[in-house]
Amino acid sequence: MSRFFKPPSAATPTLVRMTDKISDLLEAAAAHAEPVVRGVDDRQLGAATPCADYDVRDLLNHLFHVVVGFQALAAREEADFSHTPDYLAGEWRDRFAAETKLLVEAWAAPGAEEGTTGAMNLPARTVAAIVLLDLTVHVWDLARATGQDFAPDEEGVGALAALVARMGPTARQMQMFGDPFPAPQGATPFEELLASTGRNPHWTPNP
Repeated sequence: MSRFFKPPSAATPTLVRMTDKISDLLEAAAAHAEPVVRGVDDRQLGAATPCADYDVRDLLNHLFHVVVGFQALAAREEADFSHTPDYLAGEWRDRFAAETKLLVEAWAAPGAEEGTTGAMNLPARTVAAIVLLDLTVHVWDLARATGQDFAPDEEGVGALAALVARMGPTARQMQMFGDPFPAPQGATPFEELLASTGRNPHWTPNP
């Protein structure tokens, strides 16, 4: 593993299981994401992130909105992504933890993985994998921007590699991903995943 991805600390739960159930993968991703979100200092909200269009505040709001919106998609309800509200008021870290718990519950509901959902009428499991991607890659973005360690869930990374390989060309056309970044020699599977979404796995904030 690179110096970026140390083994989880006591504050980052490690869920030992072999599963392909999307709610289990989301639960593990949320468990790894929550310490990073809690570790963001309010003074860092204006800091740059590996996503050129987002500072830390923007990225947190985006992640919040995706977590909330994809609860609705699990229930075959409409979700509006045309506008992102400001979620960062009050005890927003606690609310993020609560919303990710609701996300997991929504995708654990009977039939949530079946059929299609969303405006693009995609397979429900593919839709759930998109929020899994955000809870993994965007959390790395936040960790890098705020000087925190982040260890992703390995099973989630494996599932996402297949998703990005399949949907990458379309996602780049829609400007959801940048052009692939050359993966460093000896890259870990997670570093390869980051590179495939257009990220430099060795990104650091400008001094």
